[in-house]
Amino acid sequence: MSDPRFSIENFFSYGFRPFFLFAYLFAAFSMTAWLAWVGLHAMKAQVLRPTIVVPPHEWHAHEMLFGYALAAIAGFLLTAVPNWTNSKPVSGGALMLLVSSWLAGRMAIWFSAYLPTLMVAVFDLAFIPMLLAFVAKALLRRWAPRNFIFIPILSLLFAANIMTHVEWAGLLDAGPELTNRLAINAVVLLVTIIGGRVVPAFTTNVLRRESHILLPTSRKPLEIFSILSMVAVLIVEALGFDGWLAGTVAIVAALAHAVRLAGWRGLQTLGKPILWVLHLGYAWLVAGLAFKAAAHFDLMSEATAIHALTIGAVGTITMAVMTRASLGHTGRTLRVSNPITLAYLLISASAVVRIVVPALLPAYYNEGVVIAGVLWVLAFVIVSVVFWPILTLPRIISTFSPATRCVREREQQPTSKTRSQIASTPRKV
Repeated sequence: MSDPRFSIENFFSYGFRPFFLFAYLFAAFSMTAWLAWVGLHAMKAQVLRPTIVVPPHEWHAHEMLFGYALAAIAGFLLTAVPNWTNSKPVSGGALMLLVSSWLAGRMAIWFSAYLPTLMVAVFDLAFIPMLLAFVAKALLRRWAPRNFIFIPILSLLFAANIMTHVEWAGLLDAGPELTNRLAINAVVLLVTIIGGRVVPAFTTNVLRRESHILLPTSRKPLEIFSILSMVAVLIVEALGFDGWLAGTVAIVAALAHAVRLAGWRGLQTLGKPILWVLHLGYAWLVAGLAFKAAAHFDLMSEATAIHALTIGAVGTITMAVMTRASLGHTGRTLRVSNPITLAYLLISASAVVRIVVPALLPAYYNEGVVIAGVLWVLAFVIVSVVFWPILTLPRIISTFSPATRCVREREQQPTSKTRSQIASTPRKV
């Protein structure tokens, strides 16, 4: 048995521990703050001394992207990149510095009414370049184009954040819609790439273990086209195009990702929440792109597409990846409890309510927003409670049941090739 006590050294031993935990907590806090403002607005009340200098809806959009989503992305990259490059993970003081930078950005934005504009911008903008430096250093140790793609996307996110702060300072009149759209599409592009790697891989591992004949297929031309279609959506919207051109590009992207998803055998995962949630999140991506196309053709509100992509796709996939990675990297069985399954469902319920109520019952807009927000908060409160000990306590070393231990030992039995390698390797004294 491992030591059950909390330690700072253990908590900052791997990027997923602090960043996933803070992502969970911040997701609940930031949405609660947003709901408080919606409630006050509905009652036509005002906060006498607001702490944020920007309009609350702009704070909400910014913090869900550069607060929650970026923390989830950072935790994933700081965990996955060392595995891809066979390098040491960022830990200890360096990881503390990264986490402190992210926290400083959140605090600076929250208290922006009392701080100089430049100070707020510096504190908030510092995190992505620091993250880029650590990620790029590891990726350059083992060059692989498919991994290096994260560098330009993170750089694009940084550019979007710069534009946001320049606009808040009154030096740019591009409109928050443009900068938000750029940031959202950059995050969705990241989710597209990460999802394309983890969803078929995780599904294949389980289905092959269960001797399924039909396994997920990932054809390289389709994979490349799917990613490029999302890049096209980002470029077209960043350039300010609307109407038939932007709508056509979005519907092509939706179809490409639908075909991609269909090849991953999602129906065979219905009995496994830790798997079907990944497919569900990617289905929200397809729906969000289809809604985006409809919005460009003036068939629905752009807000519908935005919340399908952010709550539905980004919210679901990030939660799915974070919970699975947390279990795997702390030595636990890759199986989620009923409360976590409920949290998965609550995220999708939140997206459905946020989309359906304003569209079909516009008179109940505020009520719909509040219900959707409450469902989101409940989901992340549940995940925070369940995963707090998992992320803060040491990795489990030997807590498997006898049956599980036998399976693990069987899976770890060396092959004939491995045995010869072991035999020929000199032993260290």
